[in-house]
Amino acid sequence: MPVLTLTEAETLVVRTLTSCRTEEHNAESVARALVAAEADGQAGHGLSRLPTYAAQAKVGKVDGFAQPTLEWRRPAAARVDAKHGFAYPAIDLALDALPAAARQNGIAAAGITHSHHCGVLGHAVERLADQGLAALMFANTPAAIAPWGGARAVFGTNPIAFACPLPGDKMPIVVDLSLSKVARGNILAAKQRGEAIPEGWALDTQGKPTIDPAAALAGTMLPLGDAKGTALALVVELLAAGLVGANFAAEASSFLDAKGPAPGTGQLLIAFDPTVFGSNLDRFAALAAQIESQSGARLPGAKRLALRAKAVREGVIVSDGLLADIGKIAEMP
Repeated sequence: MPVLTLTEAETLVVRTLTSCRTEEHNAESVARALVAAEADGQAGHGLSRLPTYAAQAKVGKVDGFAQPTLEWRRPAAARVDAKHGFAYPAIDLALDALPAAARQNGIAAAGITHSHHCGVLGHAVERLADQGLAALMFANTPAAIAPWGGARAVFGTNPIAFACPLPGDKMPIVVDLSLSKVARGNILAAKQRGEAIPEGWALDTQGKPTIDPAAALAGTMLPLGDAKGTALALVVELLAAGLVGANFAAEASSFLDAKGPAPGTGQLLIAFDPTVFGSNLDRFAALAAQIESQSGARLPGAKRLALRAKAVREGVIVSDGLLADIGKIAEMP
């Protein structure tokens, strides 16, 4: 299978999107996000998304020319309007604005509305942690999980991410998790590879367990932690959609096809100055040390960082089938 350097992969994304009704700056933002996901081993949020993104841009389900705007509603609270464009330029705008406000006020938040699929949340909070801030991010997604005891999807997979810096040259602690047992993108990637999924990931439209990724995408995802997972999904839905005026999961169109209106989902980013309450980074380091001192234990993200370093050295493998799908979308009128 072909191997692309990270630069070549970004060039592929930009070239494809700009041929599909997307402005170059927006395409570059998307490219950085998709390739970073691919490098970290998050294929479900990586290049596998490009054919769908491009198809949506072509028909206007996502506005490739949208220019997000940021408005400070309070000294530490900003509203970002993604204008039904790609989420990544809106997230970039929020990440540029939050550090100064968080240092000035101790805490700052940005609510993003009229948004789209936002990929790996951990990358956004990691960028804030790289600047010495602790951060939380919440995102809602189109309906994929039923309330516990119910049969109709009301919640998205609704990921949550957290990051905090460590002293010295240590990489930040990054926690990034979906509230389904696995991210829905993993099922999409399995479908594109023609592979079955493990039992216990999803249910079909009849509410029965399935290993068929197509049936899983048409059905519902099983929540992380059973009833507790759906309770957390409710919290994320209220924070990332209700609070910021975005569409709830059941109101949002699919991220996975080019049909219907824009999804209009939302995200909430919160940044903290870790010294504001009188503590310092050494307290973060003390807990990290307790974990790392135990044989067999590791901080979240160690595997991700190893894969990232390998991708920088060796590039990323892209299947012939995915490259063919990308080429077909780019060539279509």
